[in-house]
Amino acid sequence: MQQNITGLDELLAGYAAGTLAAPAHALVGAHLELADRNRSYVASMEALAGTGLDEVDPVAFLDRDAALKAIFEGVHPSGDPIEVERSAVSSDLPTSLLSIAKGPIADLPWKTLLPGVKECRFGEIDGCNVSAIWVKGGRAMPSHTHHGTELTLVLQGGFSDLSGHYVRGDIAFADDSVDHRPIADDGEDCICFAVTEGRLQLTGLVGRFIAPFVRN
Repeated sequence: MQQNITGLDELLAGYAAGTLAAPAHALVGAHLELADRNRSYVASMEALAGTGLDEVDPVAFLDRDAALKAIFEGVHPSGDPIEVERSAVSSDLPTSLLSIAKGPIADLPWKTLLPGVKECRFGEIDGCNVSAIWVKGGRAMPSHTHHGTELTLVLQGGFSDLSGHYVRGDIAFADDSVDHRPIADDGEDCICFAVTEGRLQLTGLVGRFIAPFVRN
């Protein structure tokens, strides 16, 4: 697993502050349901805001885990243990996504983009383009870049690209500086939930060939 830690910290801080666009908020909520490693961080940010320290820049904690442990030592400033709600998963979708994707996953209105790759578009929500991508195990997405920022949450399976390997619960970041070709892990289909600020742009020989036939 490899993630943009600074970008992830900013995203988690925005989630705790309630400042994210609705689909990005849902994506981070689903991340917290699927992976427990950042729940205490979000709870700590919420505790900071709740004690009047909302002007503290959470991204300033470069060694966030050590800093927060030193401040709170695992407890709320009131002395009570920090409790993080663990949302239940309904069917095969995290509950945070059910307001957008009316699961289960298999029943979503998937459309084939190319052999081994399907997409379900949920449209534009709160200024963001929202979709799910289903890639057959071992298959590669066409090489592409992005007009704007893209957040991708892995719901099932995993994939690799030049930035690292991502598995269930991981969030991948991409923007117009990234030209990549994600490849789904062998043995299991990869299903992701994506929130973007702009459209995807196909690159490479295959991308240039099929681009006229892909909906923008």
